[in-house]
Amino acid sequence: MAKKTKPMDFTRRKCKACEGGAKPYSEKQINKLLKSLPDWEFRNGSLVRAFEFMNFYQTMAFVNTVAWLANMENHHPDMEVGYSRCVIRYNTHAIGGISENDFICAAKINAILAL
Repeated sequence: MAKKTKPMDFTRRKCKACEGGAKPYSEKQINKLLKSLPDWEFRNGSLVRAFEFMNFYQTMAFVNTVAWLANMENHHPDMEVGYSRCVIRYNTHAIGGISENDFICAAKINAILAL
């Protein structure tokens, strides 16, 4: 029998197309789910995390990896990129808030960094 995916294990999930009628997560739901996403926070309507690197090369390697992931999931973040820093912001524009897709992508970024 196949093992069921735990509700908080977003790395095993795939982003789904969001319809405009879908409801965004409530702040209460977001705060509960954030417990499964180390170093991410809910700020100004987005899931946000800042990443620090040793140099520009490492920063750009990370940015390119996030870009690849975003295209694979068809869910794209806003990114601020500097020499040794990158800030990622996820929200689901189609519904005007946070969706499961934002948690999926944030969890996958955390998993990539853990490799």
